[in-house]
Amino acid sequence: MAQSAKQRRRELARQHIERQQARRAEEAQKRRKIGLVVGGAIVVVALVIGTLLVSGALGGDDESPVASGTDPSAPADAAAATCDYRTSGESAVPNLGTPPAIDPAALTTPLPTTATLTLNGAPVTVTLDTGAPCTVNSLAFLAAAGYYDGTTCHRLTTSDSLKVLQCGDPTGGGSGGPGYEYDNENTDGATYPAGTVAMANAGANTNGSQFFLVYGDSQLPPDYTVFGQITTGLDVITGIADGGTDNGSTDGAPIQPVTLDSVTTA
Repeated sequence: MAQSAKQRRRELARQHIERQQARRAEEAQKRRKIGLVVGGAIVVVALVIGTLLVSGALGGDDESPVASGTDPSAPADAAAATCDYRTSGESAVPNLGTPPAIDPAALTTPLPTTATLTLNGAPVTVTLDTGAPCTVNSLAFLAAAGYYDGTTCHRLTTSDSLKVLQCGDPTGGGSGGPGYEYDNENTDGATYPAGTVAMANAGANTNGSQFFLVYGDSQLPPDYTVFGQITTGLDVITGIADGGTDNGSTDGAPIQPVTLDSVTTA
């Protein structure tokens, strides 16, 4: 009888332990379920926040420009490119800044179509080329800032294959620029007959402020942005070229000093 009572107590103790283990297992299972739900919710919230940051809806990149006339939901690479004026060196004119950014495919204000270059008091008129909008925009900016006023056209070439007068460096030494650079334009199949106005550069996509006026058909690779054609005043430049260079070679400063009095655009 005593043995039976003892066995009974053992059985009751075993059942008690089993019930405790079952409850603990059930509670652990519930905790795992709750953890999965909360973890899933956190992942969803993170994904939503990440998506909003990318789209800019939470102001993740307020400074990023969106070109007018483009679909804001389109990938950034699909938007029309703006003219990229990149800082490069120091400006020959202090506190100049850079031209206003434009999207050539969605202009709200037309770019100028003509420029007047006054050389030693004589006007040279240029019809500006719409195929080089970033260059025309830069020229208009520099002209409005008075960047070119009273500067020297520092280089003249007189060989059979290269006949140009180069201007646009306020330092007069041939190495000065506006403190920014931008990419080539309008070079596909470019040629340089008499009357062409094109950008000088120090290599691909290094346009700044220097340009050259072609007064006789010239043989050049299509590496220089063509942005205009001289319509009147070509004789002003040929007259300068007739004097030759100050060193007697086919490449040097004009023997007759040439001042670019002003550049205006309209």
